[in-house]
Amino acid sequence: MTTSRISRPANMIDLLSESAGLPEDAQTENMWLEVIHKVDEVYSDLIRYESDLEIKNAELEEAQQFISSVIASVSDILVVCDEKGRILQVNPAFQRITGLSESRLLGASLADFLIEEDRSGALQKMTEGVAGKVTECELRFLAAGGVSDLMAINCSARFDHTGRRVGAVLTGRPIGELKRAYEALHVAHLELQQAQRKLIEQEKMASLGRLVAGVAHELNNPISFIYGNIHTLDKYRGALAEYLEKSSVRTQDDALRRRYRIDAILADLPSLIEGMMDGAVRISDIVRNLRRLSFSRPAETQRVDLERIARTAANWAARSKKTLAEVSFDCERGVVVDGHEGQIHQVLVNLIDNAFDATKEVAAPRISVAIRKANGRAEIVVEDNGRGLAEVVLDKIFEPFFTTKVVGEGTGLGLWISYSIVKEHGGSIMAANRPGGGAIFTVQLPINSAPPRDVADGRR
Repeated sequence: MTTSRISRPANMIDLLSESAGLPEDAQTENMWLEVIHKVDEVYSDLIRYESDLEIKNAELEEAQQFISSVIASVSDILVVCDEKGRILQVNPAFQRITGLSESRLLGASLADFLIEEDRSGALQKMTEGVAGKVTECELRFLAAGGVSDLMAINCSARFDHTGRRVGAVLTGRPIGELKRAYEALHVAHLELQQAQRKLIEQEKMASLGRLVAGVAHELNNPISFIYGNIHTLDKYRGALAEYLEKSSVRTQDDALRRRYRIDAILADLPSLIEGMMDGAVRISDIVRNLRRLSFSRPAETQRVDLERIARTAANWAARSKKTLAEVSFDCERGVVVDGHEGQIHQVLVNLIDNAFDATKEVAAPRISVAIRKANGRAEIVVEDNGRGLAEVVLDKIFEPFFTTKVVGEGTGLGLWISYSIVKEHGGSIMAANRPGGGAIFTVQLPINSAPPRDVADGRR
């Protein structure tokens, strides 16, 4: 602001002398001189006040220009509104967001420049403000190219000199990029935690594999003793039965023979020896499966009759359980697969064993096993009427070391090993809840239509 000084007389006497001469009367002259001196003092004060006002006006204009330049340089948006939400002042940052000039923004309602879902919340923040308190909110504005990035807004109430609330001041900055960066960091952190858990699990599995490999190696010797002794025992049984059949002792001590049930024992020995041999074979298979935890060697495949394996697995699982669940079978005949019989048997034993555990608190426990052909694959379905599976469990049930059983009852490896076996056979295994309650496990394996060797030779 340029200030031009006005040329004025030095005093009121000079001013009056320029316009008129002094009166001739002496008394009148003295009176006028006194009045002129008083007026001159007042005039001098006015001149001084005017000079001070001009200086302060220049300082005020300079301060206003400084404040305007600071507001224009601030990257945060600034909007000043009245009590009705009309815009009184904006800075260039807000103009750049809206793409409108200051003249088009002033006097308009701030709500017109907010997206519809943010309008009510913003107006509420503006009307609820109290002195000395800043409220925070997140808003999106209608920008020139669509919708602005998310803005973190601070809203402060504005008051006049009487303390009456006359509007609000909004300041804010975009936080969309920061929020996206934080979300990306959070996702990366979760992925890192998951990778860390997997690394720990892999280390556990590696340690467990080394332990199991040593145990499996040590079990091979007693298993070989059992094999040899069972074969020898079978020979002794045959020799003893033949001796007793041909010996004259039969006629001499017939009463003693009946007392000790010698004939019944001889009749039971073949089935007992056969069961012992079958158990030894299964133990050998289990040892080989345990070695799979540390060694990935392809097993020898053979033709497997799924119905026979399923019934055997159900008998095995029932022997070790106190729950007398009703086990029903719905098996399509002639469903066979190429695979390792011991491994498939292990999968079915584990599924049926878990079904027994799930139904131990049910009044009328029921387990059903269905085997059929579906879409060119062999499908095995094991269902129970137990408590079912929680939703959070379904995503983790096939993970190693995850178990829903109490401490000491489960290792969390059964379903994981079953999952690995099924995958190695080119199949799939899924878990779900039955509509009427309980769990259902579905195993699908590649099918082969040729009859298995055991079926061709006769069912055992």
